[in-house]
Amino acid sequence: MSRALITSIVFALFVSPVSGILAQEGLPRVPPAEVGLSEDGLERVTELMEAFVRDGKIAGAVSGVARGGRLAYLEAVGTQDLETRAPMTDASLFRIYSMSRTVTSVAAMVLWEEGRFDLDDPVSRYLPEFDRVRVAESPNDEGRPPVRPITVRDLMLFTSGISSRSSELYRELGVRSRSIPMAQFIRNVASAPLMEDPGTRYRYGVATTVLGGLIEVWSGQTLDVFLRERVFRPLAMNETSFWAEPNRADRLTTVYRQTDDGGLEPFEIEVVPFTQKPELLEGGIGLLSTVPDFLRFSQMLLNGGELDGFRLLEEETVAMITANGLSDEVLATRRGGSGWGLANVSVMLDPSSVGFPTAVGEYGWDGSAGTVFWINPSEDLVIVLMWQSSPANPESLRQQIKTLIHEAIAR
Repeated sequence: MSRALITSIVFALFVSPVSGILAQEGLPRVPPAEVGLSEDGLERVTELMEAFVRDGKIAGAVSGVARGGRLAYLEAVGTQDLETRAPMTDASLFRIYSMSRTVTSVAAMVLWEEGRFDLDDPVSRYLPEFDRVRVAESPNDEGRPPVRPITVRDLMLFTSGISSRSSELYRELGVRSRSIPMAQFIRNVASAPLMEDPGTRYRYGVATTVLGGLIEVWSGQTLDVFLRERVFRPLAMNETSFWAEPNRADRLTTVYRQTDDGGLEPFEIEVVPFTQKPELLEGGIGLLSTVPDFLRFSQMLLNGGELDGFRLLEEETVAMITANGLSDEVLATRRGGSGWGLANVSVMLDPSSVGFPTAVGEYGWDGSAGTVFWINPSEDLVIVLMWQSSPANPESLRQQIKTLIHEAIAR
């Protein structure tokens, strides 16, 4: 039995069976100067967020910065909902969309360390539907068998040939919906044609939700139960889940989009709301979280798989999954100066390719409704930003905030 599993079981024994959830915990807070950050510099982050709220570009936001494993900055501005005027707080819940991918990939690696699968196992070994996948040579082509099977590694690196939920093909075929069960989703994906042979191109898509289906097979648990018992509870991520229950629904932020006259209007991205348990537990895009929760998750990764005495993954595993995993040939199909890691993170390879402060080896990812995280090992720095808007990054607000944070680092 692995050390992580033993620790998880012991931890679960001390969780109240009545509440099932522990009180919210954050990283230890210190004055910014104690970790080499300027308080005045971080105040400019607050001022920038307030300006975006005042100018009607976002309804509200929460930003958090940790350095050296300690929380140096956590500020909330604006409101969760313009109609109710409920203030934004550090307990506000956000749809983190594709940031869910990193959580799901880390959860899969917990099972990998236990020997439940190998990264180069064919997916069809566990999900037989994938034994019959075909590659489409043209839109009306019946397709041909792929040159090799899709592997678990392909799912995690987006080299499987599986397409995106927003692609015209997947929308036409109705591949993905929060209202269908995992088994139907797997059948839908496997019956849709692959866009290319596995291992030949980076293509962002629904592969991580397929990975969530594999976690259910390997663990014998539904994805929500596995994540809660093996990841969220041990890391005290007490607010992260697939839906907001009635006692938490008043903390769920509203997604807004800009109107033609410069205002904001509510924008429903999903048919099944996040206040309702979905049939499909989407490891790719399905989670809600808070800034403090995701700071803890990110700090665990920066610590090499450990937080507050609980080891989720071995240090070597974290190093492997947060490094670029794409071959040079596949990397050439991904634009920009970054690679992609097994943890479902973008990994910076060429800082000169972007117009904001970063470093070789920095990694992270974002969500389609306005959330983002960065982990910078060279600066011992974690940044988590959350708001809810479409488009997700109005006027490059993410990069503006990141620049101010880096300017606040004492040199």
